[in-house]
Amino acid sequence: MPRPDVTRPILASVGFAALLAFSQGGAAQAAEEGSPAPVVNGAAQVAITLTGEAGGTCALDHAEAKAGPVTFTVTNRTATAITEVELMSGSRILGEKENLAPGLAPVSFTVTLGGGSYEVYCPGAKVETVAFKVNGAVATPTGATAAILAEGTKGYARYVDGMVLAMVTAVDRLKADIDVGDLAKAQAAYARARPFYERIESDVEGFVLPGFKPTDNAGNLDYLIDMRASNLDPAVGWHGFHAIERDLFRDGRITAGTRKLAAGLQSNIARLGKLVPGLTYRPEDLANGAAALLEEVQSGKISGEEEAYSHIDLADFAANVEGARQAFAFLEPGMKKIDPDLTARVDARFAAVDKLLEGYRDPTAIGGYIRYTAAVKAADAVKLSKAIQALQEPLSRIAEKVATAG
Repeated sequence: MPRPDVTRPILASVGFAALLAFSQGGAAQAAEEGSPAPVVNGAAQVAITLTGEAGGTCALDHAEAKAGPVTFTVTNRTATAITEVELMSGSRILGEKENLAPGLAPVSFTVTLGGGSYEVYCPGAKVETVAFKVNGAVATPTGATAAILAEGTKGYARYVDGMVLAMVTAVDRLKADIDVGDLAKAQAAYARARPFYERIESDVEGFVLPGFKPTDNAGNLDYLIDMRASNLDPAVGWHGFHAIERDLFRDGRITAGTRKLAAGLQSNIARLGKLVPGLTYRPEDLANGAAALLEEVQSGKISGEEEAYSHIDLADFAANVEGARQAFAFLEPGMKKIDPDLTARVDARFAAVDKLLEGYRDPTAIGGYIRYTAAVKAADAVKLSKAIQALQEPLSRIAEKVATAG
């Protein structure tokens, strides 16, 4: 989800990459100068440790690595002011981890990096940017497994394109129902349109429109499509799905303002439909994107923050899980050759989450699931969270494995 000071346009070769304005100052803290990160199982290993309260520190154990796959493992020991870490190239986000509460188990992401200068950005740290250097050039994988994985990324790109086309159609229907003033049909159409974005959000969030600065939410396509109340930018105001959700479900009425919001959403979804085709992905992008979708479940759906007015959070939850499953499915043929045991574990954990979600289905309800009210949240949030955590653990190990496959 967008934040008031962040924009997220995509980078063609990195499925979930984005733009962010940030301070350029700061040097590497507690990193071994001139000591390249050790390579384990084909990937350079870099540890990032977060410590301290207000004005905490963001320390790397190595400030440089050899070109190729690099795994960043993030541990938040005691930093209450730092909740996310992003790997930057200029103004592009190449990889990130969010919701880094102190004391949680370490989390990691793997990216393939060519020679050059990068920064690790830790918003809230005393020194927010940490310099990171990569030496050499990336070797192109040529083995049979790499070829299978590469074919999977092409299939996944077609899947993303299909979801965007379906979302264009669904939003056209939503606008038509709003234009004629049919509240019940518009509410149902809203619930049918939402899952398309939730299945692929980690891949398509945050293009910056021409003529806007990277820091301007008025030109941040993810903000304009999927802003929610918790990260409303007062200077830009309400836009997109959740502005329409507010009118349809909280206020229970369709006004001239609602029709204007629907027209804006339709226009921005159409823009997205023109921008997404032709994007390419690395295998680790699929794995990192799947992990990001599960993080979306933990941060927005289980908390009930995402659909504050419609309460169709469980439909969004299911869509995030489905999107993650699809990303994994396109990697699975290669993963069966790399690590069949891990592949079977991930399959089993997906099946467990699916079985859990089945218990919340209601074909008569908007979105196809029971409404995620305060009572449901109080009773079941912990159970839902634990099921996602059990899936996140094995899924988090896939990015490094596919990035280093030959």
